[in-house]
Amino acid sequence: MKHPSVRAGRVVDAQLHILDRQVLDRDGVPVTAVDDLELGDIPLDTDLDGAEPPEIENLLSGAVLGTRIFGGRPPADRWHRIPWSAIAELTTAIHLDAAADDLETSWPERWVREHVIGRIPGGRHDPD
Repeated sequence: MKHPSVRAGRVVDAQLHILDRQVLDRDGVPVTAVDDLELGDIPLDTDLDGAEPPEIENLLSGAVLGTRIFGGRPPADRWHRIPWSAIAELTTAIHLDAAADDLETSWPERWVREHVIGRIPGGRHDPD
């Protein structure tokens, strides 16, 4: 029986440590929750018994409630991707080293802020 090679780093159970976790930006602002993971490609001719495990490339978030209820998978263009390299710390929440406004996951909030809230008198500044 082959023993897996010892690799540097931390072994993480995706379902236990990553999926459905809250993602916070570098200022502690909630960004999204993790719905799925995007793994690196594995060539088709790879023998999976002795192969290195795939690495996580992106955390995925998006409008997946309909597919969770009715089945199937959402189209690839519906997913918002957060690069694995943007993660600063993995604890009870996933902390990023990026600002929320720099990520594509916060575009709906930015759109509502600019096109709805910003049109309300006094909506463009903090309350006094």
